[in-house]
Amino acid sequence: MKKMSIRILAILMSMTILLAGCSENDSSKTDSSRADSSSSSSSSVTDSSEDESSTAGGDDTSPDVIPWDYSDGVPDPSGNTSAPDDSSEKDDSSDDSSSKKNDDSSAKQTKATTKAVTTTATKKDAAPTKASTTTTTKKSSAPAPTPTPTPTPSGTPVQRHGALHISGNHIVDSHGKVFMLQGMSTHGIMWEDFSNILSANSLKVLRDDWKCNAVRIAMYTEEWGGYTTGSSYASQAKQKVINGVAQATSLGMYVIIDWHILNDGNPQKHQSEAIAFFTEMANRYKGYSNVIFELCNEPNGGVTWAGQIKPYCQAVTNAIRKTGAKNLIICGTGTWSQDIDQVLGNKLSDSNCAYTLHFYANTHTDWLRQRLQKCYNSGLPVLVTEFGTCDASGNGGFNESQTRQWYSLLSKLKVGWFNWSACGKNETASAFKPGTNLSSISAGESQLTSSGKLIRTLFRANASNAA
Repeated sequence: MKKMSIRILAILMSMTILLAGCSENDSSKTDSSRADSSSSSSSSVTDSSEDESSTAGGDDTSPDVIPWDYSDGVPDPSGNTSAPDDSSEKDDSSDDSSSKKNDDSSAKQTKATTKAVTTTATKKDAAPTKASTTTTTKKSSAPAPTPTPTPTPSGTPVQRHGALHISGNHIVDSHGKVFMLQGMSTHGIMWEDFSNILSANSLKVLRDDWKCNAVRIAMYTEEWGGYTTGSSYASQAKQKVINGVAQATSLGMYVIIDWHILNDGNPQKHQSEAIAFFTEMANRYKGYSNVIFELCNEPNGGVTWAGQIKPYCQAVTNAIRKTGAKNLIICGTGTWSQDIDQVLGNKLSDSNCAYTLHFYANTHTDWLRQRLQKCYNSGLPVLVTEFGTCDASGNGGFNESQTRQWYSLLSKLKVGWFNWSACGKNETASAFKPGTNLSSISAGESQLTSSGKLIRTLFRANASNAA
């Protein structure tokens, strides 16, 4: 009995030990499970935070709205505002559809490369989704391949005259004949639908009905949405320039790429950006006989030709020539491109440069015409890359008489001229009535303002000089 009691006691003790061990194991499993759960939860929160950070992207300093009131020198028409047009792909596809018949395989390849670069620049904060995107990013600093120009259509201005160059005080064609450039300037291609005038349909109307042989693409630099105000805006503006050049080329028209400084005043302020931009454009268009580079629209704010403008123009010109490009170059002058006389005896050390004169007929009258005549007589090649029929503000003071006096002098000297501007903005200088569909303008005068009607009449009268 005693032995049995001892055995029972031993069995009970063994069971107690076993139960205690099971309890410890269960407790250990529970703690381990909590640790795993805690680790998993922590990892989940961290991943979520990283995802949000990686997708935030964008430049918080970029404006959400590009207002009409973009500079002190240009009026604000009736309080209109507009959001920036970030749909460069939409503009690109629209422009391409209108000129699809004129695209060759080389042009398509160039466009594909441009799209990749544009996408990378616009989404620089996002992780690349394809290997090809990563490759493009790494090679973005390399010069773009030179595209093969679209064959120039027969019977067009470029087909008849070829590449332009300077001879004495004139711009001459490839045959050595004095040639008068005549055309419209766009308004700022970043705002509203101003770039729509660069459609193939509208440029064809300007060429055939207005007798324009050229178009000027105004790409603002420092104003809202301008080229130097953010990488996404720069990409958008550059793509619109490329689209516009393609459309003009397909129609055998000359085209000016205008680095449109205004608020910046001193061209040296963004000299490094200008050198990079024109180096890229020169590499792209050095094989084109119709592309012209305008280095600085309207230097102002007290800068002078000798002090700031010439050093800037020489630096940018040297960069262009370094690529092998021989394209005609246009240099702006002081006081909103009126001080052309400062260039006399102090031209650039480049044989294929002309110098810019701007006038607005109700503000700049006999005194500026006399300055032009003096410079012409002194052998200075001059091109009027911008003029208006009204006040220098662009609004008010429509003056047909003074505009006609300017026309008489320019046509006599065969100095080329570009009217400001081919848009429907609510101001006197606009050639089209507000609300006009700029991508599909029609021949005739039904869509034109008083300024537009006058300019079309004068261009048609001057057709023999610009043919």
